[in-house]
Amino acid sequence: MTALDFAAAATLGLVMLGAIAACVRLVVGPSLADRVVSLDLVTVLLVAIAALLALTTGKAAYLDLGLALALVGFLATVAFARYAERRPRRTPEQPTPDRTPTGGVSLP
Repeated sequence: MTALDFAAAATLGLVMLGAIAACVRLVVGPSLADRVVSLDLVTVLLVAIAALLALTTGKAAYLDLGLALALVGFLATVAFARYAERRPRRTPEQPTPDRTPTGGVSLP
């Protein structure tokens, strides 16, 4: 095993760790912005994996795959940003009589 093979394997492990963390943020993310950023990170990490495969196997087809993933990831990020921009913002609801802490009974 050469130094390049060892470096590629270590890098692949770290990239996979980052992809797992980004997927967790994609599922758990409390806001739409968190999900968009994590989806963008996942696509960048997939491009890195494609570049690592091109490096280790010597096949240039993986670079084409990485380029296609980068273009699709960019378009997805732009589409989600436009969706988030046009989405109406929620306003906090005013408490109704049946939603008051006292169960709908008004206190003097």
